[in-house]
Amino acid sequence: MAEALRLLVVIPLYNHGASVRAVAERALAVHEQVLVVDDGSSDGGAETLAGLPVAVLRHASNRGKGAAIMTAAREARRLGMTHIATIDADGQHDPADLPKLLEVVRETPLSVVVGTRDFATANVPGSSRFGRKFSNFWLRLQTGKSLGDTQSGFRIYPLRVLEALKLAEVHYSFEIEVLVKAAWAGVPLREAPISVHYPPGEERISHFRGFMDNFRLTLLNTQLTLRSVAPWPHRKIVAEESAAKLSVLRPLQSLRTLLTENATPGQLAAAGAVGVILGAAPLIACHTIAILFAAGFLRLNKVAAVSTSQLCMPPIVPALCIEAGYFMRHGEFLTEVSLETLGYQGLERLWEWLLGSLVVGPALALVVAGAIYLMAQMLQREPRVAG
Repeated sequence: MAEALRLLVVIPLYNHGASVRAVAERALAVHEQVLVVDDGSSDGGAETLAGLPVAVLRHASNRGKGAAIMTAAREARRLGMTHIATIDADGQHDPADLPKLLEVVRETPLSVVVGTRDFATANVPGSSRFGRKFSNFWLRLQTGKSLGDTQSGFRIYPLRVLEALKLAEVHYSFEIEVLVKAAWAGVPLREAPISVHYPPGEERISHFRGFMDNFRLTLLNTQLTLRSVAPWPHRKIVAEESAAKLSVLRPLQSLRTLLTENATPGQLAAAGAVGVILGAAPLIACHTIAILFAAGFLRLNKVAAVSTSQLCMPPIVPALCIEAGYFMRHGEFLTEVSLETLGYQGLERLWEWLLGSLVVGPALALVVAGAIYLMAQMLQREPRVAG
């Protein structure tokens, strides 16, 4: 039986004394259990909460938003909660939107749910619009998943997820790290539309430190991107059904395995085409990295793409590409294979390999993609025929 959802609303607070009481009051209007984590504020913001039925925890010094969220998660677990909802203290979010996020998390209790802010409103800073698009791009590149607002702080986290992930960030970058690592761990990333309020520029208070926080985000994205293409698998929180090894030598078994991962025949065919096109190119010692990047960005099955690239292993496909490239340059095929033609003229062969791959790669990709699609369609029909 599914565990009952028990939620604690969390307001991380750092020097937003002018707005935090109003945020807490609005949060109490929709949910009775509210915790404010004062992350070393110096403006007396926590004192403005006097008389409200909210719990308050304090950090002696400013440790960062991520640290405040993890402090709240530990307190929520102590209180017997299953989830926390985070709402910024600056008044940007409307706690009345909480039911929208709760509706989504009730459908998929182990998901991280992010409130997607409606930027079709007044006073949205240009930096926020750019930052959101930039951050969304990196999530898609690193995980193959898409969200409309990866920088939104209005979220619901399952405690089980926060406790299972190895999270190192303690500042704003925490909110990016947790999304990427949750996606790697098989945790669904969901979203719900929310409103947003930005006061006029002269009234806006932001603790985002341009240089330092952007520097931290750059370091984090570099680290996450490199990890996303590393050859060892990510540890899963949500178990995946298929653990079978895939091989082009066992195409039907491999396709049957991949079809259990919610991949359609068309998506698998596209992944196979990407693998073959890049596998045919002279990306010496870089094929796998390039394929993983491309498949991740296009949200295609990475395993299928890498597996089909095995069809392009030397010597056959590279030789075909070189022959095609040589013919394109000279109007005849390369018939002499010697130290002279493949050794001393190696740079010319690389150029011909590249030229030839522009023809051989797409042609072979069409054949492979067509075969994958037809076999996958056949396998999808198997249960209905058997029934």
